[in-house]
Amino acid sequence: MPDFPARRLTMVDTQVRPSDVTKFPIISAMLTVPRERFVPGDLAEAAYAGENLPVAPGRVLLDPRIFAKMLDALNLKGDELVLDIAPGPGYSSAILARLTQAVVAVEADEALAREAETAHVDVGSSNILVVHADLAEGAPEHGPYDAVMIQGGIERFPETLTAQLKDDGRAVALFVEGGVHGTVRLGVKRGTVMHWRDLFNATAPVLEDFAQPRSFVF
Repeated sequence: MPDFPARRLTMVDTQVRPSDVTKFPIISAMLTVPRERFVPGDLAEAAYAGENLPVAPGRVLLDPRIFAKMLDALNLKGDELVLDIAPGPGYSSAILARLTQAVVAVEADEALAREAETAHVDVGSSNILVVHADLAEGAPEHGPYDAVMIQGGIERFPETLTAQLKDDGRAVALFVEGGVHGTVRLGVKRGTVMHWRDLFNATAPVLEDFAQPRSFVF
């Protein structure tokens, strides 16, 4: 039987810490939450690999390095309300739940949303609300939020999500250009506008709800 706690330790020591992620709450959460519980059963052996793992068509569990560095950029203090977009089977929400006061997780795939709710019960996460809704719509009824995190590639950050952030609220997202090259950016809301800065390169499939509308060329 795989020694998953040992694999979690190896993941943190060889993937997370070397990526300059050293905040104790992040390290503790990633050592505690059983990542293997949040992947399809046939991928449990690969749960701690340093790569994006497919969890549904067009959907991935982000590479631990990417995910940890995105968490680090948000600089959560422990008392915030966080909006987690496209968490899939729920790993990201389970980690965020240990770093903040509460998490609202918006998942468009009903089957994944149900899986996430079950997994959160199994791992003892009681401060997560899973909302089955369109990803780009967020969950305005539960906001405003201190921070937003998106678990996949985007080509645009919609105004619907900007509106759900508090002033000075933060967002972290992986912007993908040309379908290949990606850059993780941290945004801060000032008034009604998001101000973004580049952090590091990464890649992930673009979430359909966050793709730029395609124009026809005649």
